[in-house]
Amino acid sequence: MPVRVGVIGAGRWGENHVRIYSDIPCELVGIADIDPKAKRLADDFGIRYFREFKQLLPHVDAVSVVVPTNLHYRVVKECLESGKHVLIEKPITLESGQASELIAIARRKGLVLMVGYLFRFNACVRELKRQLENIGDINYITARYVHSHKPPRSDCGVIFNFATHLIDILNFLLDRNPQRVFCKKINYLSKEREDCAVIVLDYGSFMANLEVTWFHPLKKRDMWIIGSEEKVYADFLEQILVRYPIRIGKEKVVSEKEINLEIHKNEPLREELLSFCQRAESGQADGSEGEETITRICELCLESAKTGREVKVRP
Repeated sequence: MPVRVGVIGAGRWGENHVRIYSDIPCELVGIADIDPKAKRLADDFGIRYFREFKQLLPHVDAVSVVVPTNLHYRVVKECLESGKHVLIEKPITLESGQASELIAIARRKGLVLMVGYLFRFNACVRELKRQLENIGDINYITARYVHSHKPPRSDCGVIFNFATHLIDILNFLLDRNPQRVFCKKINYLSKEREDCAVIVLDYGSFMANLEVTWFHPLKKRDMWIIGSEEKVYADFLEQILVRYPIRIGKEKVVSEKEINLEIHKNEPLREELLSFCQRAESGQADGSEGEETITRICELCLESAKTGREVKVRP
């Protein structure tokens, strides 16, 4: 039988989960949201509406948790303790200790705990990972996750909201964590949540510079990886990947014509939810997804911004 799925949180992104679940191999049972307006969404898809998420749990095997980040820990813990597989939108929590606790519960109960780091399922990101073998030694990396956010989020700032994506992309591409973190942030709109941040991740032999803000006039999610043999540009939104075979020596520069790689564009959220349903249905449930590493790095970014000092990342 197909896995029975529910969605907790019926905001804009929750609606996307509902739309895709209704069109992939699973049984979409219902949605839960304290806003009674969500019933209209349930009616549109011919599924059940629950005001309280605990009322949904007895009717499903798995849930997508698409609620504000500050509610993640409480909601996900209840779902796991009720024996449900969980896909939680990123980040897993705002505290690495809470993340560790949720991972431990999932492992103890043999449940899938999967964090919705969408870009791991992006066709451009996956092709970029394959291209890394061609670029030689990495000299440095720059990346942006920027746009104008109206109004800004009230559950977390741009580090936990935007930088988490870029950090996860780097973890996926490089299969390693940074050794040190340095961060500068600015709080324009509130004292609690930063609006702009620049993060430098030190990997020892190279560094990655990340820009995150919701004040930028453009919507960009892109990355440059500068290597000794090639320079590669990736536009994750448009799923465009360009190779620049440029080798810079002490005495000369050798440059060849850039290469636009063909990317078979996909809908990353669809691939992500398919993977979650397949894992939940097959019992591929080791609870290892949702590593607290990214939450910990974000905590260190905030610590660095507060102290003005570089911070070491513990192994």
